[in-house]
Formats: sequence, structure tokens, C-alpha cells
Amino acid sequence: MGNLKYLIDQEQLVHTPGRLLSVSSSRYEGDWKSIPHTHSFAELFYVKAGEGSFLVEEKSFPIHAGDLIIVNPSVMHTETSLTAKPLEYISIGVENLRFTFHNRKDYLLFASHSVSWNLTGYFVSILNEASSGALGNELVCQNLLEILTIQLMRFTDSAFSMVPIENPNRSLSHIKRYLDSNYQDDITLDSLAQMAHLNKYYFSHTFKKLYGQSPISYLTDRRIQISQDLLVSSDFRISEIARFCGFSSLSYFSQCFRKACGMSAQAYRQLHLKQDSDL
Repeated sequence: MGNLKYLIDQEQLVHTPGRLLSVSSSRYEGDWKSIPHTHSFAELFYVKAGEGSFLVEEKSFPIHAGDLIIVNPSVMHTETSLTAKPLEYISIGVENLRFTFHNRKDYLLFASHSVSWNLTGYFVSILNEASSGALGNELVCQNLLEILTIQLMRFTDSAFSMVPIENPNRSLSHIKRYLDSNYQDDITLDSLAQMAHLNKYYFSHTFKKLYGQSPISYLTDRRIQISQDLLVSSDFRISEIARFCGFSSLSYFSQCFRKACGMSAQAYRQLHLKQDSDL
């Protein structure tokens, strides 16, 4: 009698990041409303049958049965169907997760010819399990999702990894403190989003929701605030103050200052110096 035994390294049993949020099945029936939209979660969009097109970040490409599109959180997208070959698809929502693709985009198409095994079984199994209401079905769905993502890593020609998204409030609080202290640096929305490990559109939307203004508007206000203090408390030239506060040019500083304060920087300085002398 032959007997083969394989020991499992328990330290390697690390779950993939991300939690299954939802699974749905859809079919085009003539009342399709193709409206570009975003989600706060990552989406796995699997074409079960039919043909159509997928629009993401203003780029459109054809999709067919067997194709899988992964879209990161807060990326604008939608799908359209060919009337002659109606689309049928299964979509899976995964929260607390974003995918990092080798092409540095926030979406990726796994064309059916690039996948050496049939994806249908995984998506149908997750859908059936989610709708069954059976004991432990949520856990089974989560485990199937993890198997699916591992299989994609094994058997496709598109390299990708998965990055957990930390509590956005904590991440955004860190960014706000960074802006408060490093306002003089060359800062862009892209660099801030990369620092927060978030899609820039999701990052900007969430920052504004939390603090009432976009990150770049917050940065500009912070720079104006510092410039106001320097105009009153120092004899630096206005061009020096603009440069110190991180403005790219004197003209841009002047434009922002007038918009925020209703007067030029020179007028602001003179007004406050006069007020101090009158005391």
C-alpha cells in the first residue's frame, strides 16, 4: 500500500486581505440603464454570457463571455450590452481592499484567452452559496473568494497583488497632519493619494467628506494662513513669503491670496501694520 503525507506549514496559512461584501447576478433585458458610477469597494465583474463593452476611466473596450474585469474602489465605470447577444454577468463586491496591477492602473481586464481555466464555476458557486441561506454560507463564500484570487495569481499572465485598505479616517488624519507641517513642499493630489495608499478619486472624496474641503484646497488655505502670519510678523518680501509657503509662483500666490482675503498681500500687510501702529 502506498501512502503519501504532506505536512502543512501553519505559518503560511495567511488569509488574503479583503472581505466579501456582496454578490449579484444580472442579465440585459432591454431596460438597461448604462450610467457611469463608482463604488466604495473593489468589484470583480465576470461576464457569464453575451457581449458588450465596458467603460472605465473614459476608456472603452469590448467584453465577451469568460472575461473578468477587476475595478478598484472609487473608479468610474459602467457596462453596455449588445442587443443581439445580451450580457449576463456576476459581480462581486470586496471591501477593505484595492488591487495593485503591474500596469499601474486601477482596473484590469482578464480576457478569457488569458485565463487557462474556467472561472464560471467559482462565480456561480459563490452566487449559489450566498443565496442558499445554508449554515455557514458566508464563511464558504469568503473562502471561495480567497481561492478564486489565489487561482488568478497562479494561472493568469497578468501580475497583480492585493493591498489592504486601512481605516480611512486614520489615514486621512495622518495626511492632514502632514499638510499642516509640510505645506512648503511640492505636493500634488497624486502624491498624497499614494501616501495614503488610496485611489486618488476616493481619497479626495473621503477627505472632503471628513474635513469639508478637498485636500488641495486645505493645503492652499494652510499656505495662506502661514503667509498671513509672515506678512504681519516679518519683513520678508512678498515673493520670499510666497516661495516659503510652497506656492509655485508669485502670480499664483497673489491670485490665491486675493481670492481668500479679498485684497492683495501688500494691502493686507499695510492694513495690519497700520492697525498695530494705532494701538
